[in-house]
Amino acid sequence: MRSLLKKFILTYPFIYSIIFMANAQDYQISLLTCDPGDQLYSAFGHSAIRVLDKENNQDIVFNYGTFDFNTPFFYVKFTQRTLDYMLSVSTYERFLYEYNYFNRNVREQVLDLNPEQARQLVQFLQVNYLPENRFYRYDFFYDNCATRIRDVFETILGKNLDWNEEPSPEQKTFRNLIDEYVYPLPWADFGIDLALGAVIDVDAKEREKQFLPDYMEAAFARAQIVGDGPTRPLVKSNHVVLEFPERTSQMDFFNPYVMWWLFAIGTIILTFFGFKKKRLFKGFDIAFFTVLGLLGLLIVLLWFFTFHSQTKSNWNILWAFPGHLVLAFALIRESIKPWVKKYLLFALVLANVALVFWIFGVQSLHPSIIPLILVILLRTNFLYYNWERFKPLPKA
Repeated sequence: MRSLLKKFILTYPFIYSIIFMANAQDYQISLLTCDPGDQLYSAFGHSAIRVLDKENNQDIVFNYGTFDFNTPFFYVKFTQRTLDYMLSVSTYERFLYEYNYFNRNVREQVLDLNPEQARQLVQFLQVNYLPENRFYRYDFFYDNCATRIRDVFETILGKNLDWNEEPSPEQKTFRNLIDEYVYPLPWADFGIDLALGAVIDVDAKEREKQFLPDYMEAAFARAQIVGDGPTRPLVKSNHVVLEFPERTSQMDFFNPYVMWWLFAIGTIILTFFGFKKKRLFKGFDIAFFTVLGLLGLLIVLLWFFTFHSQTKSNWNILWAFPGHLVLAFALIRESIKPWVKKYLLFALVLANVALVFWIFGVQSLHPSIIPLILVILLRTNFLYYNWERFKPLPKA
């Protein structure tokens, strides 16, 4: 009973404020845009809607970017894209507390809505916050905390909203847009490029760029309200709510660019030493192709066994191929089977095709995989031509 009472007390101010707003008329509606944070989950920034009820001094933030960590099988659902995000409500003061704590800038765009438009927007958010409506199936590109807000305003304003898009905007693919934000996180950048397929290597339309809060902020700044009296800008005024000194990001030495090239150089030295000593060092190949095979399995799982649309047509599978696991097991044996040499040739061809796909723009691959592909080419060649000439290492 106490826990229920405590939960009600914590929730009560939000419920009270939302109900009280139903009868209010003097609303100030704002778009809040928050700068990216240092972690991957916050690397792309955030957007929220602020509703200030001037008559009753209620200041509420509607936030489409929240989820419940206590959801059963949370990480499984997150990986499969079966995790539901939800609309949450907090006070403006509480919303800013987190961004102040993490030193993240927050900007506000006060919107020039007429009283009826503001009232309809608040009513829409109230209905959307009902328990049966507040959850939605999150999609990073097409249905996230930013696009939900865009869709709300398109629903309320309808034909009165003119995005006033630039006639000749800079062409950027979805991958280009992501790279702008994850560049300071090189391992995250590598992981994203490994997991996402060729479907994101298409140019994003201006409206589609609004999945990123910064781009939506810029779109709101250009937008106009038409057919409702004289044409006027959607944004009436801009305010910097929180501002902190600019943080300089320095790439750590331990990053995929450096590490994979060091790995490739070490492999070249190992192969040269093996050639001179007439040794295969196949233990290295067993470990290497096992890792590649496991990465290939991950790509297959993301491609065929999840609901993520962005992980389809992922041609990283040409170099990180799940069949490499079979090769690794075959290399454990002292005597080579005839099909193993054929598979080595097949793996070599796949790696070359991956480079061709990259060069001709079928899919943009992460630059740091060049040394990994070179290692595949080197070791498959070395094993193919020298297996019968060099005596394999004896088992320990």
